[in-house]
Amino acid sequence: MTPSAPAAAVSRPAARRRGRWGTAAPYLFVLPAVLLFAGFKLYPIAWSFLLSLHRTVGGTETFVGADNYLRLADDPLFWTALRNTGVILVVQVPLMLALATGLAVALDSTLLRGRPVFRLGFFLPMVTGLVAYGIVFSVLLNEEYGLVNWLLGLVGIDPVPWLTEGLWARISLGLALTWHYTGYNAVILLARLQTIPRELYDAAAVDGAGALGAFRHVTLPGLRPALLLTTVLSTIGTLQLFDEPFVLTGGGPDNATLTIGVYLYQNAFKYFDFGYASAVAYALTVLVGVLGLIQFRLLGEKS
Repeated sequence: MTPSAPAAAVSRPAARRRGRWGTAAPYLFVLPAVLLFAGFKLYPIAWSFLLSLHRTVGGTETFVGADNYLRLADDPLFWTALRNTGVILVVQVPLMLALATGLAVALDSTLLRGRPVFRLGFFLPMVTGLVAYGIVFSVLLNEEYGLVNWLLGLVGIDPVPWLTEGLWARISLGLALTWHYTGYNAVILLARLQTIPRELYDAAAVDGAGALGAFRHVTLPGLRPALLLTTVLSTIGTLQLFDEPFVLTGGGPDNATLTIGVYLYQNAFKYFDFGYASAVAYALTVLVGVLGLIQFRLLGEKS
């Protein structure tokens, strides 16, 4: 039955409205997330960049252009913080990822009974709050009444200045970071490890490869994408390191554990030099980007 002319005229505008609504609906659903992202991410990023071009003089913001960035080159504390962060990155991160790789292989072994329990146990430190576990380590490593020095005293070892001497403070920070993040990285590596076909290990055994040979020629190549991911995430996390050194040592003793994150905080909320703190933040952003690109070139080309 053919519709009458008035009915057809009414149905066409309704169809157009439904068509416009169908086109706009996805954007309307996404709009709240976009507004939140713009308000809580894009706006602070843009405002911090504007702050980095200003300096607070007499309670007012004065435009100084690139002076804050030029000031970084002559700031010994900035280079100290950068060096300390670099030491953690070069020493602690490879050690942690090596332990995470060995742990992932062990947790994937059929010889280990109760594997889900062990996996949960090694992942639990990641669930612990950063400030909470920092306080726990500061109590455990206290030179006078800490549990670690008490246990060392039982075997005749003198108290170790874990948090009051530069080298030991760095070691303490590395121990805390390794305890907290090794299990997390191991779980990521384990997930990738379980996707490697077992036929590859059978073929390696047929070719005469032992356990070490299979690990070198099958496991490591198979873990390459996950190793890239954990390396990049660990690098970014280390460059932004703040909670652990702030809670454990406050950046001391004598700036031995001063990281870029702690130095940024000090400039912003201790000295209220928000312009310079913003310049430090953008210098850190550039450093993260450069190191990320280098890691993708070195580790990602065969992934």
